[in-house]
Amino acid sequence: MNIPNRLSLTRIAIVPIIVLILLFPYRQFNIVVPTFTFGFVNLPIIRVLVFFLFLFASLTDALDGFIARRYNLVTTLGKFIDPIADKMLTNTLFIIYATQGLIPVVPVILMVWRDVMVDGIRLISAEQGRVVDAGILGKIKTFGQMVSLLLITINNLPFELINLPVSTFMLWFSAFVSVFSGFSYVFKAQDLIFQSK
Repeated sequence: MNIPNRLSLTRIAIVPIIVLILLFPYRQFNIVVPTFTFGFVNLPIIRVLVFFLFLFASLTDALDGFIARRYNLVTTLGKFIDPIADKMLTNTLFIIYATQGLIPVVPVILMVWRDVMVDGIRLISAEQGRVVDAGILGKIKTFGQMVSLLLITINNLPFELINLPVSTFMLWFSAFVSVFSGFSYVFKAQDLIFQSK
């Protein structure tokens, strides 16, 4: 249980905390959530809290990979939990925001489908003793997802103040790269996927 793996587990542990903050029935317990107003943008304090938690979790993603490669701490456990931690973090927030009507459902469905497909390919590859890495497209996908979720969480501030829909652009960009990277996984592992035995 080295430092990179601890960081990945920390990222996983943050996910249910974010879910609790976002989905807690505040009205049922007569809790009034303070809201800040910036220009035309209203921002509940719980979204500010989620923003900083998600930002911290996103930074652990960059940090655990850097430490693992820099100090040769790459482990089988790390290869297993790191992508799981990423997908739990991003997909959970995407699904919550889609069900709350904050973002369209279609890009979320595309990204979840891609993750299911990639997990299947990884399972087939693992059975054959082969590792299909994420590659640059997978890293761009994860980075784009995290940036879009940070912007969605804070209602596209500060870009909303100048009427620039950056969060929407980043969401669809992430969906496009996600699907494209999914097909790159299929291409890399096509000999395993389409083998006859």
